[in-house]
Amino acid sequence: TGFMLIRSLLANRRQHLFHLSRTNAVMAEFGKFYEQQYAVALFNSVRYEIEGGGNTQTQLLHRKDPLKNKSIFSGGLFQYLEESKKWRSRFLYVGDFYNISLYESKAAHDRGLHSKGVINCAGYRALTSMEEYLGLLNNSLSDTKAKAASAPFLKCPMQFPLILWHPYARHHYFCVMTEKEQKKWHAVFQDCVRHSNNGLSEECKVATPAFTDALRLYRQAKGHYGTWDLMCGNQAQILANLVMETLHPELKNLIVPRLKGKLQQRQRDWMLISDAVYRQVLSQTKTQHEALAQVCEVERPRLDSALRTDMDQIITSKEHVSGKIRALVLPRVEQLVRSKVQPYIHSILEALMEPTSRGFSEVRDILFRELVEVSKNTTNDRSSEKLGEHMDKISMLAFHPVKMQSCYEKMEALNLEGLQQRCDVSSPSVFIQRAQILMRQQMDNAVHTFEQLVHQSLDGHSGEDFCKIIQRCQDRVLKKYDYDSSTVRKKFFREALLQIIIPYMLKQLSPSCSPDLPKFKELIFEDFSRFILVENIFEEVVLQSVSKDIMMAVKEAAVQRRHNLYRDSMVLTNSDPNLHLLGEDTIDWAGQFGGVKGDRQGGEVANRKRKQIVSMIHLDGMPLPYESCQEVPGVDGIPEESEGQTEQDLETEKPVNPIQHVPIEKEPGSPDNGNPSTELQIELHGKGLKF
Repeated sequence: TGFMLIRSLLANRRQHLFHLSRTNAVMAEFGKFYEQQYAVALFNSVRYEIEGGGNTQTQLLHRKDPLKNKSIFSGGLFQYLEESKKWRSRFLYVGDFYNISLYESKAAHDRGLHSKGVINCAGYRALTSMEEYLGLLNNSLSDTKAKAASAPFLKCPMQFPLILWHPYARHHYFCVMTEKEQKKWHAVFQDCVRHSNNGLSEECKVATPAFTDALRLYRQAKGHYGTWDLMCGNQAQILANLVMETLHPELKNLIVPRLKGKLQQRQRDWMLISDAVYRQVLSQTKTQHEALAQVCEVERPRLDSALRTDMDQIITSKEHVSGKIRALVLPRVEQLVRSKVQPYIHSILEALMEPTSRGFSEVRDILFRELVEVSKNTTNDRSSEKLGEHMDKISMLAFHPVKMQSCYEKMEALNLEGLQQRCDVSSPSVFIQRAQILMRQQMDNAVHTFEQLVHQSLDGHSGEDFCKIIQRCQDRVLKKYDYDSSTVRKKFFREALLQIIIPYMLKQLSPSCSPDLPKFKELIFEDFSRFILVENIFEEVVLQSVSKDIMMAVKEAAVQRRHNLYRDSMVLTNSDPNLHLLGEDTIDWAGQFGGVKGDRQGGEVANRKRKQIVSMIHLDGMPLPYESCQEVPGVDGIPEESEGQTEQDLETEKPVNPIQHVPIEKEPGSPDNGNPSTELQIELHGKGLKF
């Protein structure tokens, strides 16, 4: 009955036209902002290219493709299928792109068969309790809010659930047999979400700032300032979230009163309807964004030529208009900064510094422990094969979600209570995930630098010298990490403060300043009007007015060595100018030192075997296949493989019989017996500050 209602609602031509018209309206308005900001972003990019700009020289190296020939995790668990209302065993595979692929069995995956589905985790949250899930579900359906003690529409056959929740898209339900499995899968799911939410590619120097600025201006025109939790995924996903932000409440008011049945059934039906609408909207935003981007790319050569021809005149014209706008708005801006911003900068900075620095300190501790372990193992066995084996394991430390979890958890303690109302900070998740990504990057940079130093130092040395070489390289890398982590944190603090403060200032100043801005358009030559927008200049003036105070606050924290921040003037001694001449690719330790050779074709190893970063849990001595959750092996019989054996070759494991995929038998207590149940980016002289 629920599916019949859903099909009838979605098949209704009027409903479909309603979704389409709303999507078209949003995309048309967004497209105007995007075309304007594309020209401005191109101007900033070309100007930065011509004038040049120096970035801080890092001490640690960076590699281009760390996950080449690697996978994150794979294993078996149980999934709840909405269509059949049954729990089925599934084999999940998380590759280097952090998408979750679902297969009927490990054998199906190994044979290269098509997956049953792929989950892109952008915008999701990974949950481990039905109580937390029910709370989110009730909050999203305020019109049909259940009592606190109400049961969800499904029951897990085991007490260790894993749920992927999304405000609009379909929810995914899994369960496992042990707490150890649950913790490991939860860490992996969180890493998938974190990676998918990491924002758009910074390598796109024009398209990315144009998109983020257009999105920010669109939302500001609707009265929404500050961070936005649903700026997650690629451009099409972000735009789909933008459409659903207004479409979803309207659909809920229209459809939810028409749903029949008990509360749990109405919840289930509403989620399926929301998912179906979201997929329709996503398909539309994908098509329309691609067309919009293509139009701008076609126009780019002409704009680029005009910029390079008239760059000096455009810069002079912009500076002239900036001076006029600054003279008008600066007194109001300075008054706002003195009375409403300066008194709060230090308290906001302290709230950011404490958990962030704890997380980076934990990264250093884990790095130190792992490097010491390599040194100890090399002392016990000084063969090059063993050294290659240990170095091969440590090379993927930064991408091991379980080992990095303690670092990420430190950042979860970030508390911005009070700011969320005052400064329109929707939640601290934007800052938490950004800091966690930076932790992973710094860990990988440190490990990669250690690998390069060791590899460079091993030339011509025997096993007797391995321990001394590793110790010397370890000390150098830790010093470099301390310097770079300080630099990265200071940059993160400055950007986070701007991300919190600038939207608040714009919201306060726009009512009085915006009406005066159009008159400045008369000062801009028509040929330059594509590249100089008074709205962008106004925001640059606001940004410049508070940047000095933010820089000073971070500098004072560094001078006082708060949380081990280094002074900006500090120069790291014994730096390695030649270190940056080393390779950026991952070293094949197993191939060079472990004797693993492959047939080379075109300079590449043919059929290179993928290494899995996180260890699997094996069902040693247990009967397979099992057919239902009532027949699964006991908890005591599932030993977890030690972390010292983390990188397993998926193609060389012992063959496992494929799991039989049959519905779980309905027994007393079975779930089937019950009722069915952001970013703001302001371009300033070509340097993007992300919000």
